[in-house]
This record gives sequence, structure tokens and C-alpha cells, in this order.
Amino acid sequence: MVATTVDSISDSGPGIDESIVARAAQRLITAAETRRTCAPLRDGLISPDDVATAYRIQERFNAARVSPEVTVVGRKIGATSQAVQQQLGVDQPDFGVLFSDMAYSDGDVIPIDRLLQPRAEAEIAFILGADLADGPLDIAQCRAAVAEAVAALEIVDSRITDWNISFADTVADNASSGLYVLGTERRTLDDFEPVDVAMSMRIDGDEVSTGNGAACLGDPLNALSWLAQQARTFGEPLRAGQVILSGALGPMRPLHPGATVTAAISGLGTVTASFTTASEVSQ
Repeated sequence: MVATTVDSISDSGPGIDESIVARAAQRLITAAETRRTCAPLRDGLISPDDVATAYRIQERFNAARVSPEVTVVGRKIGATSQAVQQQLGVDQPDFGVLFSDMAYSDGDVIPIDRLLQPRAEAEIAFILGADLADGPLDIAQCRAAVAEAVAALEIVDSRITDWNISFADTVADNASSGLYVLGTERRTLDDFEPVDVAMSMRIDGDEVSTGNGAACLGDPLNALSWLAQQARTFGEPLRAGQVILSGALGPMRPLHPGATVTAAISGLGTVTASFTTASEVSQ
């Protein structure tokens, strides 16, 4: 993985009030630090569809997280499936940043107190073998840039109370990022076609979500191409070594203390994570 820091991803555009950016980012920072959810940012700060300001807030929020021990290791694409868009009440994808302290391995037990309102979704993660900074950034270029694909669980989370979010709220909140878990089976795209996968996700043994590759913007490689273009536009292109979570293959589902979640993605095997109980957290 390539460790980088968060640089400026956008310039202040016309109409962006930096005092509002600072106040909104601080609301999210305080929620994260105190582990208490906050009111939506559209509550007195930004309009629900002010995407430019929302990404500026995301930048400020993320910058507060970076330290010598916590670095950027990739990006995530959010709200790629129609099912998740309907769950969140949004109508377009967004993107956020993955940090080194978000990463877990297959089979890990995750402290539930790291999260506020966790929900799980299953997706394909791409490990980049080349930069996506120049050129058309189309599907052919993105396919060639992928070194490996791997099954992944994204544990999304929201600093905003009751997931009461607009599109601008979730963008500002680092695309509702929480944690992620990567499986152990790795495939190159020479012998694996992301659009053809079928997905089943279980929580405590019960199937709670199903989907397929086409549910992710028609093809997970479409999602990667979209992200590569957005990242370059915002001044921080995708780089070799980064982990890219390409977006949900089906509906996300809430998690509870003590839960075990497993996703099976055809061609990529399974990925599992468990969560501590409330009593284990308090010990």
C-alpha cells in the first residue's frame, strides 16, 4: 500500500464560505472524538445539495485525522448501488478516503466501540498496480491498472444521528466511512470478471443481502473509472498500491454488538468479521 497524506483536493470555489466549512468540519470532528452523533450539517450549515462545500468539509474533516501513525491508503466509492441509494435517500455516488487504521483482515474481531451506527455491505476491492492520473481513465485503462481484486466488507458508519443524511451530509462525513475488511483470495482481472460476480451476505448465519456486479454502477470497473476521473478533478489522483473499495453489490444491513458478518463473492471467496459485545467492550 502507498501511504500518503491528505493534500488539498479542491480550491475554494465561488460561494464557498470557509467559516461554514470550519464549523461543519468541527461538528463532525467533535462527534468522532466524543463518540456522540451530531445533528445533520444541513441543520443550519449547508444546503442538502451543496456538493462543492460538502467536499471542502470532507477535506477539513479528514485532515484532522492524519498523523504520523494514520495515513491515507486508498479511496472508497459510496452509494453505487440503487438499493443503497434508496436506503440513504440519495441519487448519485460519492467518494471518501480510506485510512490505515480502518483496515482489518479476514476473521478479525473488531471492537464495536470503534463505531457509532455500523452497517455492513459487501463489495469488490481493487488493489492498484499503476497510477490512474493521466489519460482517458476509461474502463480499459482502469482494468489495466488493477493488480488484484479481493472480496471486501465495508463497515459504513455515520457521525450523524440516526443516519438522517442528505447527499451533502454523507459527502462531508467522508462518505460515511467506517472500517473495511479484506479477504485472503486475490485474483487478477485476467481470470476474473467483476461484472459477473454474485454476492450473498450473512449476519449470524442468516442471509440478509444479495446482489451482483451489475448492481455497482453497471460494473465495478465503471465505478473505478468514475472515481479515477473524480479524484483527478479534485486534484488527488489514484495511485499505485492504493486500496479502492468499488461500492456495494447489494443492500447494506445494520450490525449489532456480537455480530458475525460473512460475504461470499463468486470468484473471490469469502470474507468474515466479528464484533465484540457490549460487555466485552466494557471489560
